Amino acid sequence: MSIFEFILLFMNVVIIGNGISGITAARHIRKLSNASITVISEEADYFFSRTALMYIYMGHMRLQDTQPYENWFWEKNKISLLKKRVESVDFTTKKIILQDHSNINYDKLIIATGSKSNNYNCKGTELEGVRSLYHLQDLTYIDKISAGLNRAVIVGGGLIGVELAEMFHSRNIPVTFLVRETSFWGKVLPPEEANMIDRHLFEHHIDLKLKPELTEIIGEAGKVVAIKASTDEEISCGFVGITIGVSPNIDFLKFSALKTNKGILVNEFLETNIEDVYAIGDCAELENPDQDRKSIEAIWYTGRMMGEVVAQSICGTKTAYHPGIWFNSAKFFDIEYQVYGKIDPILPEGIETIYWEHKEGKKSIRINFSSVDKAVIGFNLMGIRFRHNICEQWIKERKTIDYVVKHLQEANFDPEFFKRYETEIQKLYLEKFNQ
Repeated sequence: MSIFEFILLFMNVVIIGNGISGITAARHIRKLSNASITVISEEADYFFSRTALMYIYMGHMRLQDTQPYENWFWEKNKISLLKKRVESVDFTTKKIILQDHSNINYDKLIIATGSKSNNYNCKGTELEGVRSLYHLQDLTYIDKISAGLNRAVIVGGGLIGVELAEMFHSRNIPVTFLVRETSFWGKVLPPEEANMIDRHLFEHHIDLKLKPELTEIIGEAGKVVAIKASTDEEISCGFVGITIGVSPNIDFLKFSALKTNKGILVNEFLETNIEDVYAIGDCAELENPDQDRKSIEAIWYTGRMMGEVVAQSICGTKTAYHPGIWFNSAKFFDIEYQVYGKIDPILPEGIETIYWEHKEGKKSIRINFSSVDKAVIGFNLMGIRFRHNICEQWIKERKTIDYVVKHLQEANFDPEFFKRYETEIQKLYLEKFNQ
């Protein structure tokens, strides 16, 4: 046994947060060592998939179905779970102070506290019936208030907003969706894809209102009864969903010695400015992010990757965090969305695009490429699945658009009997670029 392995036997690792980042770190530290591991969270007894909250509400899953590990898993793997609120951290004495005034010592601390919903600045946000959807407690609240609900108003055109719209729609609760942009998610999606989702929301009888902003939430006896928009329109409702994004959940650390900006500042090894303290997941802000990556990325897979990386470093193999080529996926009611590489909402100078859309308006493929060397830089997919590894390989290897279009069938990941559209895209490419 090496000296470091001996030290690991007596190392006390504490993780604040039991989301995907914190739990991945705990699992991998356990795989690599016999260190003592404690995970602290006030939200839930056990780790669950946050992205599945909507399916609990819609009746597709139960809470226990969203928990990847059986309850006995934690004791068997000697990972202690503590359901308490952390009030503060004394970094000098390496002590965590809990809400009940008890405290826990640590040798290594991993902060993985995730995100919190952003607040909306208008009159009436304190009323009963105003909520976002992020925590398990939010789901419980929304489920309870849904009984007899006459209408829900959702404010903000992001992914949480469209999930909330689908949830209420599943219970036949009318939904008004206020999006201050000219199209849904117009800051992320190119116009054609954004318009596709606009149409899809209208087809599902979502009252999508583009451009108006929420100016006031009107209440009676402490409860929401209506909202007023910037158009002076008044809409009766019993619930207002504030879904204008999330931000790092680090308020309890703001006045500590920890260096913060929007999130907890970390280097490429996910180390903070304080020795033996790391930050991962949504609450971490990279001081020098990789090219084409953001300093804060509140994405499930980046949290998982950070958890794996920090476990390696803590257990003796110092490892830098490099998430690679950007990718993401989501679902807008019945339309699945995938993006690989760089796709801007407005086509940048020096970049060309080929865009194909099915005549029914629910499937599309976009491929962006450099006008200089014709190297493909990104894929945007609606209603069609491509293989992640193939798209990533093509982008990394700077395959030309000619090559990609000719080999497009290699990327298709739809089930065997789904209709294929490679021939249509190849024909479109030949026509558009005179090949």
